[in-house]
Amino acid sequence: MIRKYWKKIITIFIGVLLIGDIAASFFFYNLAIKRGPKEFLEENADLEVAAESLDEMLDGEWREWVATQDFEEIEMKSRDGLKLIGYYLPAKEPTDKLVVFTHGYLGNAKQMGLFGQFYYEELGYNIFMADARGHGDSEGDYYGFGWPDRLDLIDWTNLLVNKLGNDTQVVYHGLSMGAATVLMASGEKELPDQVKAIVADSAYTSVYDLFAYQMKRMFKLPAFPILDSTSLVTKIKAGYWLREADARKEVEVTDIPILYIHGKGDTFVPTKLAQELYESTNSEAELMLVDGANHGESFVLEKAVYKERLSDFLFNYIE
Repeated sequence: MIRKYWKKIITIFIGVLLIGDIAASFFFYNLAIKRGPKEFLEENADLEVAAESLDEMLDGEWREWVATQDFEEIEMKSRDGLKLIGYYLPAKEPTDKLVVFTHGYLGNAKQMGLFGQFYYEELGYNIFMADARGHGDSEGDYYGFGWPDRLDLIDWTNLLVNKLGNDTQVVYHGLSMGAATVLMASGEKELPDQVKAIVADSAYTSVYDLFAYQMKRMFKLPAFPILDSTSLVTKIKAGYWLREADARKEVEVTDIPILYIHGKGDTFVPTKLAQELYESTNSEAELMLVDGANHGESFVLEKAVYKERLSDFLFNYIE
C-alpha cells in the first residue's frame, strides 16, 4: 500500500516536471526565437555600451550616408519559400570586389552601413546587405541565429556572382548573429569559390552555447533540460536544432581566411567563444581583441585600429 502511494506521488511529481519543462520550452522559444519585440533586452545590462558608441550608432554620420545612397533593392526567394530583401550599391569605380554584410539579431540590413561606408568610400568595394529572414522587410516568423541564414547567404552570393560576373571577389563581413551566419556558411561544400575572406565581429560558437550562457546569466537556470526541450520546439517550428546551429564544425573544415574581432568587455557574447572559434579554425585566421569594448562596439571605440587591421587582412587575400 505504501509502495503504491509513493509510486503515485513520484509519477505525479514527474508529470508536473514534464509539464513545466514543456511550458518553459515554449516560453523560451517565444521569448528569443519567435519574431517580434524582445522587451527583455531593453534594459539588459549586458548590452550597455559607452556613450560614444551609442551616439555613433544612433546619430552617426554614416546614417546620413546610408540615407543618401541609391541602393538597388533586390528580391530573392529562399529555398523554403520566403521572400528575402537585399540592397546593392555599386562602387564609384568599376571593381570586382564585393562585400556582403550580415547584420545582428533584431537588426536590419542598412544598419551595416556603419561598416559599409568604410568599404565603399575608402576601400572602393561594391556593397550588398540583406535583411535576414525574420528581420526588416524579409519574410519569416522566427529568427534563424545564423543556421538557416547560412543557406540564404550562399544563395545571395550566387545571385550576386551571376549579376556581377564569375571574377567577383567576395568578402563576408558579419556582426553578432551575422558573424555566426558567415562562419556557419564558411565550411559548406556549396560555398561559392568567389568567397575569398571572412570578417566575423562578435561571433558565438553555437546557438545552444549562447542560450545556455544567457539562461544562466539572466534567469539563473541550467541549460538542461529546458534548453533541450526548447531545441525540440525550435526544430518543429523553425526547422533547426539549437545544437546543430554550430559555427565550430564549419570553421574546423573551412579553407577561407577569417578575421575574428571581439570586445574584451563583451558580456552578452563572452570573448571566450571567439577565442574558441579562432583556435578551432582550419584556415588561416587572425584574432583581434579590443580592450573595454562591449558587444558589437569595437569598430566605434577603436575605429582607426579596426580599419587598419581590416585593411591589412583584406590586402592579403583580395587582389
